[in-house]
Amino acid sequence: MRQLSHWRRETASGAVLIPEASRQRPILYSFRDVVALRTCVYLRKDSSLQRVRQALGNLRNLGELGHLSQYTLVSDDGSIVLVKNDEAIDLVKHPGQFVMAEMSDVLGPIVNRNDVQIPPLLRPNDHVEVDPEIRSGHPVVTGTRVPYENVAGLVADGVPMRSIKDYYPSVDANAAADAWEFAKYVDSWRPRERRQTSVA
Repeated sequence: MRQLSHWRRETASGAVLIPEASRQRPILYSFRDVVALRTCVYLRKDSSLQRVRQALGNLRNLGELGHLSQYTLVSDDGSIVLVKNDEAIDLVKHPGQFVMAEMSDVLGPIVNRNDVQIPPLLRPNDHVEVDPEIRSGHPVVTGTRVPYENVAGLVADGVPMRSIKDYYPSVDANAAADAWEFAKYVDSWRPRERRQTSVA
């Protein structure tokens, strides 16, 4: 949470990311914001926050004023590069200069600076998916509109996984198990005092 607060802070080169859905408490991030945040996590693996801010400032200086999620930014040889129209433009070492860069997928799994594995955005596990067309990108049980936390909440309340289908006929025991595992993963990132899902 402190990291997100730091990224929202305005500096001379601007904020890393201002939430699109709500800047007031409770702060709400849109699906596009989540994609942009994953880009920042990816870049932070090899670059300092100062360098990320510098790259974003230079991106804006190049006239690129769209939402951060619409840009492909990659770390490359100690710099940060914008990949656009099959061209790569340096944003840090030599701003505006065309360079060669290796592509990567920020929607796939990411290992952050603390060597923590972050699951793929669109399919965190076999039975949980994220689709911006379904519930505005809120994670749901695959093939349904059932929010993962509804299923996890039933499991936390003691409902056996094989009995979840009594509440949600389209959710079998395997899907319930994956929803429960994903809920524990999400809960592990909450500040300790706000955690709700027990790890049993």
